[in-house]
Amino acid sequence: MASLRLIQGSAAERDPGPGSPAGEADADKLALDAYSAAVSSVAERLSPSVASLRVQRRTRRGRVQAGAGSGVVLTHDGFILTSAHVVAGSDGGTARFTDGRELRFVVAGSDALSDLAVVRTEGGELPPAQLGDAEALRVGQLVVAIGNPNGFEGSVTAGVVSALGRALPARVGRGVRVIDNVIQTDAALNPGNSGGALADGRGRVVGVNTAVAGVGLGLAVPVSATTQPIIAALISEGRVRRAYLGIAGGPRPLPPRARLATGAERGVEVVELVDDSPAARAGLRVGDVIFELDGDPIESAADLQRLMVAERIGRDAIAKVIRDGSVLALTVVPAELDSSQL
Repeated sequence: MASLRLIQGSAAERDPGPGSPAGEADADKLALDAYSAAVSSVAERLSPSVASLRVQRRTRRGRVQAGAGSGVVLTHDGFILTSAHVVAGSDGGTARFTDGRELRFVVAGSDALSDLAVVRTEGGELPPAQLGDAEALRVGQLVVAIGNPNGFEGSVTAGVVSALGRALPARVGRGVRVIDNVIQTDAALNPGNSGGALADGRGRVVGVNTAVAGVGLGLAVPVSATTQPIIAALISEGRVRRAYLGIAGGPRPLPPRARLATGAERGVEVVELVDDSPAARAGLRVGDVIFELDGDPIESAADLQRLMVAERIGRDAIAKVIRDGSVLALTVVPAELDSSQL
């Protein structure tokens, strides 16, 4: 009987239950190994597709170094995605890759209002990254950032999606527009990570790192159904066309009577109107509250901004507004936005 008890005791030591301290330690070790394996796999797969960008600017004395950042290869023939602020004021520079190649690039297109830009290298067969869909991300999901922080090329950090749906102001001249659905992560980011890849656990690029908002707080512009047309336009046309109305406004709850009449809870109050703008020509006035555009509810300036796509340029749209307690329907024709209107 003594030997039987000894064998049972040995078996228990060799195979501790899941609730025992030894079992919990083994589970923690396995989880760590799985985490490490996932991060290493992403790094091996994606690092060859991430470039270190050395941005240059023309001066009277020739080309000078003007900054640094990162980029993600989009196509075999040399298109690279980066952040607009990385290449702002520049016409080109050099892109260095993990295989030691260094290629010159030119800026193909830039869009400050989404903080996205595309550059193109001069020659060289490049390994493109696989793009994912940020809309499928979940809070707590593993993400891996690869870039060129503080000049340390090919650096890899990992963390989780700490929040989704953040908004990031994008400033151009006097104008401010909001980049919607920005990804927040605790993966360590530093200057130079901008333009680099934020990838999911399968190595698919779901975001372009754009800002360090604080210790343990990084932001990335999502790669999604909203931003992919922007990227495509930068590749094909070098710019992004947007519509505009010519108003500045803020959210405002509708009066009780207007809520009953319209079924809407809130709208956007016009607080400023640009002279001879589409909104002014349509008869909108300061104090009007826009609550619908072509059947789409408007509850914030971001809602209105999202609807100002290229397809609306020059086309009639019906804006429903509250003015002095009455509901009006005004026909507005959005025009194309240009930098002079910002």
